[in-house]
Amino acid sequence: MNRAGRGGRSRIPLRLRAAPVRWEEQRPTWQDAKPALIGEALARARARPSGNWYVLGASRSVTADRPFGRTVAGREVVAWRDASGRLLAGPGACPHLGAPLRDSRVRCGTLVCHWHGLALQGGEFAGWEPLPAHDDGVLAWVRLDEAGGEAPLDRPVVPPRPAAARAVDAVYEATGVCEPEDVVANRLDPWHGAWFHPYSFVDLTVLDPGGADDATGGDGFAVDVSFKLAGRVVVPVRALFTAPEPRTVVMRIVEGEGRGSVVETHATPLGADGAGRPRTLVTEAVVAASDRRGFAAARAAAPLLRPLMRASAGRLWRDDLAYAERRYELRSTGRFPG
Repeated sequence: MNRAGRGGRSRIPLRLRAAPVRWEEQRPTWQDAKPALIGEALARARARPSGNWYVLGASRSVTADRPFGRTVAGREVVAWRDASGRLLAGPGACPHLGAPLRDSRVRCGTLVCHWHGLALQGGEFAGWEPLPAHDDGVLAWVRLDEAGGEAPLDRPVVPPRPAAARAVDAVYEATGVCEPEDVVANRLDPWHGAWFHPYSFVDLTVLDPGGADDATGGDGFAVDVSFKLAGRVVVPVRALFTAPEPRTVVMRIVEGEGRGSVVETHATPLGADGAGRPRTLVTEAVVAASDRRGFAAARAAAPLLRPLMRASAGRLWRDDLAYAERRYELRSTGRFPG
């Protein structure tokens, strides 16, 4: 990594690479990306407690004027906001005759069934029982104790993020035919970055994965990588990949431009498709921050930036979901080499 990005910060975060390296002339990483190493990291992630919390979606997706519905771990869930803006959640079927509450109405913070007018204010009523919900400012979560089967936690395991007042966040969603572990395994394989996403990453080096000096407590992947802008122009950073709970992987920039920014990848099991195959929702939350003076303008332009941030994440995940789906296909047919 360029020293200007590791010591004190340069006034200009961009770098010009030397003569560009053609894609096929990169140093191969397959010998470093040991299946056992990735598998061990995945096993450690799966052993950590989640408290039975699952990401429902982006906080902005749950508005004051309509309910938000999603099937999570095979259970129909509905969420809405009360008159104060508090997130509420519960079973997605009306307790009267089973109407889909996701298609109902919210009036003054009350969820009103569109079939016969049964009104839910977020407490127990007519056999309907609420589910614990949490809004962390970027993502909306629901706790499903029966599905998770763990000791419940009061709050989801949310990693530290930049303060909202100095950050811009965007949330991208995609669904794939795979299980959460396939998504997590993809993110715990940083070696594929420059090979699989040459349009975004170059000069990627994984530094002593799982080593004691990588600031991850002996459990994570430190990576030097450059984000590709155009031609030879790149932004070099050092990032740490960690998995704080079974369905989440966090990439945090620790040196270079945007230090403190995070990219969170959350994998939520949805349920089986018509062919009985598992479906998993990928929710990627990008929380970008910078202490540069000009970043205030970026925050002011956040509504314009978010679609661009989602488009960038979408391009990566079109590739990475293919990776996760292929991994699931091989695992489910007994052909996975790892």
